[in-house]
Amino acid sequence: MHPSLGLTPAALEFTRDRHLAILSTLGPTGLLHSVPVGFTLEDGVVRVITGDGTQKVRNVERGLQASVAQVDGVRWISFQGVATINRDPAAIAHAVELYAGRYRQPRVNPLRVVIEIEVGRVLASSGLLAKDAPEAS
Repeated sequence: MHPSLGLTPAALEFTRDRHLAILSTLGPTGLLHSVPVGFTLEDGVVRVITGDGTQKVRNVERGLQASVAQVDGVRWISFQGVATINRDPAAIAHAVELYAGRYRQPRVNPLRVVIEIEVGRVLASSGLLAKDAPEAS
């Protein structure tokens, strides 16, 4: 679904502003596991850096589906798709660089991995999706 995901310039700016989001994955009991995270969006992929072995990593390895939703007042955007865990050092370094550009330089974490969500669906508040985007809501 990549080529810009149907995002307006306002949406792209919103995803670059310093806001936290909620990452939701399916927990081991079948209930949602939702936690605050920082994320970046590049080329149709949402990236979340985290420590290996965390509940969110175990959930992704088991369930594959994930969503990231960012809210600020009445503006909101949600990215849904298939998630994977990337342990490649170059991919981790790239994700850290992106994260540092949006938020701040993260602390050193030798167990760091990247949750990568290949975005398949975008939902958003008014003005953040192009009118002809397939999932405009």
